[in-house]
Amino acid sequence: MPVRRAAVPSFAKVNLSLKVLGRRPDGYHELRTVFQTVGLADRIEFEFEPARRRLEIALDDALAIPDNLVLRAARLFCESCRVRGALRMKLRKRIPMGAGLGGGSSNAAAVLLALGPLTGRRAPMEKLHAMAESLGSDVPFFLYGGTALGLGRGEELYPLPEAPQHAVLILAPPVHVSTAEAYRALGRPALTSPVDSRKLNVFQSFVWRMDDLSGSENDFEAAVFGLHPELARWKRKLERFGAHAARLSGSGAALFGVFPDRAKLQGALPQFSKEPLKVFSTTMLGRARYRARVLGALREHVIGNEWPPASRYGSDEL
Repeated sequence: MPVRRAAVPSFAKVNLSLKVLGRRPDGYHELRTVFQTVGLADRIEFEFEPARRRLEIALDDALAIPDNLVLRAARLFCESCRVRGALRMKLRKRIPMGAGLGGGSSNAAAVLLALGPLTGRRAPMEKLHAMAESLGSDVPFFLYGGTALGLGRGEELYPLPEAPQHAVLILAPPVHVSTAEAYRALGRPALTSPVDSRKLNVFQSFVWRMDDLSGSENDFEAAVFGLHPELARWKRKLERFGAHAARLSGSGAALFGVFPDRAKLQGALPQFSKEPLKVFSTTMLGRARYRARVLGALREHVIGNEWPPASRYGSDEL
């Protein structure tokens, strides 16, 4: 059979709002967050050759990322769906690592979405979601894209009305904040007392009026800014030069500013040219555009516009 090829985008996310309610009995933290995909993306190139022989998986990753989620997702999908043949992948990274932008989680979800069409396997969303959840708390969100409410550890997801297609400026500093370090600095107690109703009220208020992003909050900011004060300075600078909302994404260390239009963003760009930052100009990416970009990359291998993408090859079980 001929080799099947595709180059699939893997988009970043920001957290428009993020509240940490406390540590749960299972050791994880209870979250309330609003996820939003943006246009900044990595790219994963796939080559799959169906065969009767055993499964072979290879990844070309110039950064040699330890325990790469691309490989883990590919093995999980192929073993779960009994895929045989040769799968070769090449990861082209653009999303900064360890920045709170979800790059690794997005890579894993892109693999799960792409392998069904390429290998001729049909995996319903429920099965893909279960695989994604086993790979990481943020991975399920990237199976859907757009604007979504995340509960629990972030894996319980509900679609929200799409945020406007605002211009977004992302600042990625040469600072790494591990998630564990951020949670330690936050110092949330165990969830053995009643949930802080004020915190929930603030979050609910934001979700109900998301057309005004200035009401967003991120509970990690005070703790992470205490560890890295320069982040607070860059956030203030985003606000000073026209962002109507500026926030830390996830537990950091990337910051993002939401601008009313691209002209305002372009006016702010020169202000960061001499800062020790990677700067990315992009836009919010709604669910329809997110899915259209993924389906477009797989167009040779899919049927129509089904989601998750459906393979035109039927079953290739040999």
